[in-house]
Amino acid sequence: MTAKPITPLSDSLTALELSTDLHNERRKPQPLILVIFGATGDLASRKILPAICHLAIRKELPDEFVIVGAASSEIDDEGFRKIVYEATKDIDDPDGIWEKYAKKFRYISGDYMSADTFLQLDKVLSEIDEECKTSGNRVYYLATIPKLFSVVANGLKTVGCNKPKAKESFVRLVVEKPFGVDLESAKSLDNALHKAFAEEQIFRIDHYMGKETVQNVLALRFANAIFEPIWNRRYVDHIQITVAETLGVEHRGAFYETAGALRDIVQNHVMQVLSLTLMEPPASMEAGGIRDEKVKLLKAVEIGNIDEQVNTTVRAQYAAGEIDGQRVAGYREEDGVSPTSETETYIATRLYVDNWRWAGVPIYIRTGKRLQKRITEVSMVFQRPPHLPFAGRLSRDLRADVLSLRIQPDEGISLSFGAKIPGPSFKVKTVSMNFSYKDAFQEIAVDAYERLLLDAMLGDPMLFIRTDEVEQAWRIVAPIQASFAQGEPPLARYTSGTFGPIEAERLIQASGRQWQNL
Repeated sequence: MTAKPITPLSDSLTALELSTDLHNERRKPQPLILVIFGATGDLASRKILPAICHLAIRKELPDEFVIVGAASSEIDDEGFRKIVYEATKDIDDPDGIWEKYAKKFRYISGDYMSADTFLQLDKVLSEIDEECKTSGNRVYYLATIPKLFSVVANGLKTVGCNKPKAKESFVRLVVEKPFGVDLESAKSLDNALHKAFAEEQIFRIDHYMGKETVQNVLALRFANAIFEPIWNRRYVDHIQITVAETLGVEHRGAFYETAGALRDIVQNHVMQVLSLTLMEPPASMEAGGIRDEKVKLLKAVEIGNIDEQVNTTVRAQYAAGEIDGQRVAGYREEDGVSPTSETETYIATRLYVDNWRWAGVPIYIRTGKRLQKRITEVSMVFQRPPHLPFAGRLSRDLRADVLSLRIQPDEGISLSFGAKIPGPSFKVKTVSMNFSYKDAFQEIAVDAYERLLLDAMLGDPMLFIRTDEVEQAWRIVAPIQASFAQGEPPLARYTSGTFGPIEAERLIQASGRQWQNL
């Protein structure tokens, strides 16, 4: 019997490519109505409306698509359309596609606490179904303040808008973060939402999951045979996750006082990146398989006690300094911030994952505002060779090999490794091999909100956060929250325009390691 020749990988579809191809075949949603609660707010104007406009211009929306805005502002349909046009005025639309859609947009003014508001909404939705053939399909987007999430969900339930009107139609609820402020509030919010909507109807959105480079972690790991064998404790010495911002709190001082870096970044963005980077290979690229593995990884993260945080966590707050040559104020001088505030704008911490793949590998996390550079990066720092035959001065410029995944702003991947310096002596130094998304691909990467909004309309939950994932992320940060509430570790200070406090350097140096140069 003649053996069947092996098809080269370059001539065949990988499982990931096949899944992506199948996924792209169904990228246009069914007819639907998108209801935006908080439609006159900042989030709708900055993110949601521009994202929908881009989808429309790229012809990724069905012809039977209508937006209904809902808010307390006392305006009419035409007033809402003016807000829509203002939010999208800088987007090029030579064929007038967006205007054709916007002419059908409607608006509901009212108090979310009043049943009359939702009765009026139900009436308008029925009218649109009849006029525009939207088939009873609804996507409700909660772009309100978090305390209104459960209020709106209950209001929709009261008038029966939480369930499909027909067997073949759908109803979905998109929920913005934050998903609670701690574990108990997250559970309470989920209980309230689940009284009105089933879990499969709820799409919890974290815009980080919509970034192409975050999703490319899956491709890097599971579509490349050279990486998967070394993606474990046998080869990786430690992992660093950095989310650095040059901006301060800007106009969000009052909000940030109630959040801080732990709630604003670590509990959501960082945990998403961590779980995707370290999870086990899923059985398939379907949503259920990926989300199951993310939750398994988060459940394997060791949860320390409150007392340990003094030695494993640093919290700090930015003081005045310079960013790009411009003098900037300290956090306590920002609008809406208490002059005696103890809110952290910077966190560095160390975690461990207690499973077969990552046991004993420390994961160092740092995030902060008013830092020297804007960058989000994951670095896999590999173990050094057991013996260097050219030790001493011949290898003084040689560092550990590092694979870095740059999520923003210069999206790409870099691999640092040792190479010989040209010349008569055998001197070795670390060099980098870089891959850049913008140089490698002609395709324009879509905005995260565009991808996530389209997925919600399609009913694809892969990039959205499941309830057990939210709760486990809160469990991981709970001891850190508790220690902060007790005033431990002491709040450090760092100068704006630096990469954080000296205490963060000491945290990683205690194990003989150092932060990557960014």
